Amino acid sequence: MFSLKNKKAIITGGGSGIGRAISVLFAKQGAEVHVLELTLESAQNTVEEIESNGGIVFAHACDVANHQEVKTTFEKIGAIHILVNNAGIAHVGKVDTTSETDFDRIMNVNVKGVYNCLHASIPALKNAGGGVILNLASIACWVGIPDRFAYSTAKGAVMAMTLSVAKDYLKENIRCNSISPARVHTPFVDGFISKNYPGQEAEIFEKLSQSQPIGRMGKPEEIATLALFLCSDESSFITGSDYPIDGGFIKLNN
Repeated sequence: MFSLKNKKAIITGGGSGIGRAISVLFAKQGAEVHVLELTLESAQNTVEEIESNGGIVFAHACDVANHQEVKTTFEKIGAIHILVNNAGIAHVGKVDTTSETDFDRIMNVNVKGVYNCLHASIPALKNAGGGVILNLASIACWVGIPDRFAYSTAKGAVMAMTLSVAKDYLKENIRCNSISPARVHTPFVDGFISKNYPGQEAEIFEKLSQSQPIGRMGKPEEIATLALFLCSDESSFITGSDYPIDGGFIKLNN
């Protein structure tokens, strides 16, 4: 079950965290994995891990916020069967404390970046006879998160794009779903805490961990397992759906 043999997959932001876990698992399941990162160096650890396990992997330096770079990269890769829109950045702030510069930065990566990859992927998926798109949304699509105005806005757009693409390409055999993780322990989270809460790292880490009713953050590998299911043939009856993977965050925090 859950074989990706003879499938070609693009994973954006596949150099670390959730993206790396997805890339490694997909390669283990037989996929030819193409990792998109800002720099080739950012993808190196993922490439080395996959190759050491006998998998097939290629790294591409690509800024997902740059329309032409994305188009050129996708054309180079050719027909694909799977796209995972994972690349994204975070921001702390309410609407009145979020500068226009920061808002534009979040939109460029988290919304336009997803659009750019969706736009470029449709011809590539059509050339393969159909396939699967998986977008990384967030629990911020479902509930109000304090001080996350721009991030929540962007992830809400990602969920809406998921529904639109799922509806528009039913006849082309292209499925589109999304995953909404709660807090997941990645290097991104550690860096985020260090940058925004200097001197309070241990306290904030514990607070974020306990915000999941299950009592801890998720693991990247747990997100990757759900991603594998949604990108495999075993989920062929699923499209236009979002899957919270949140340790009970959305429904049990009361």
